[in-house]
Amino acid sequence: MSAPATEPTHDEVAWLLSADAVRQRAHAILAKAERGDLAHFDYRPDRLGDAAALVAAVTRESYPDLNVPYHSRWRHFVVEGEDRWAALESRLDIPDADEIARIRFDLAVTSVLLDAGAGDRWRYRDRDGVELARSEGLAIASFDLFRAGGFASDPIAAYLRADAAALGTLTEETLARGFQAGPDNPLVGLDGRAALLRRLGSALAAAPDLFGRPGRVGNLYDALKAQAVDGTLPASAILTAVLRGLGPIWPGRIARGGVNLGDTWSHSAVGLVPFHKLSQWLSYSLVEPLEGAGIAVTGLDRLTGLPEYRNGGLLVDSGVLVPKDPRLLTDELEVGDEAVVEWRALTVALLDRLAEDVRARLGVPAASFPLAKVLQGGTWTAGRRIARERRPGGGPPIRIRSDGTVF
Repeated sequence: MSAPATEPTHDEVAWLLSADAVRQRAHAILAKAERGDLAHFDYRPDRLGDAAALVAAVTRESYPDLNVPYHSRWRHFVVEGEDRWAALESRLDIPDADEIARIRFDLAVTSVLLDAGAGDRWRYRDRDGVELARSEGLAIASFDLFRAGGFASDPIAAYLRADAAALGTLTEETLARGFQAGPDNPLVGLDGRAALLRRLGSALAAAPDLFGRPGRVGNLYDALKAQAVDGTLPASAILTAVLRGLGPIWPGRIARGGVNLGDTWSHSAVGLVPFHKLSQWLSYSLVEPLEGAGIAVTGLDRLTGLPEYRNGGLLVDSGVLVPKDPRLLTDELEVGDEAVVEWRALTVALLDRLAEDVRARLGVPAASFPLAKVLQGGTWTAGRRIARERRPGGGPPIRIRSDGTVF
């Protein structure tokens, strides 16, 4: 008779809510791929060099001086050479660096949470008539809504903020208007995005130690600043705060010990597999506001690569990962399907290996070229480029049915 399943300890739950757990479980699945023991993908290590060569070439083309910024939401606020955030900040009469950082936290968190895939048909037309799609469109749509006071309870006197009162009552209709979404311009997961921001409002009110009273996203900056020692803060502290503070917002996910594990899924080979993709993307996006306020962020490579469709698509399109069932390339899959969990885990692990090869080709050390720069230089751009070469519209090789909260 098998022993009854036991509830995980507090320490085990805390471990699952860490980048170390993401990396360890991902590499455990890669080890099985190397033995040919996975059900859904074959791993072709001989093709990894081709992928690295493409990434290195794209990086040199995009950043000839190799002065690559971090992969973060701030990159998407630059449209046709104009940095929309920098232009807005230059017009603000706010000499307080801490308040600027709070505003940047308000903007980054709401924009990242609204970033999950837009679908192939949705477009956003900005104030200058520029038509944008996908991540760039989502970024500017959320930026414009934030700038208009869409996430603030006082959209006149204190409009550049995201607070519990406004977020907690955000309607799908308000979000649809802000994102120009409708029957002729459908945005995937619109209802899920609106519900996510409403739950964010509740989470702000429920954690005053992180978000203050009344709850405001930007107050998370103050909570992190208080943890800095001699002006430095480990990147893992950012992710820990994000996972703890925003954990309750994720819908219908696996819970252990009464704790919502967020972007964590199950795989028969290793058990629970955490990814925390949006949370890590958000953590990367909070680094620049912290550094802008004079706080040095250390240990960036403790975070992992992002298991999303551009990075994962690069590995499939370059032949590093080969689906064993061709239907994986034709059918629309659910995010919790084991094949998707496998694909995402292999993406995380292989990004570590790819980063080493890319740095060697570029002649840069890991200390000055962390994974956040490899992604930006980088794997995300290379994934987009090869997708455009392979498929009309540049969609990913594997299609995921999005609820607006993961990809």
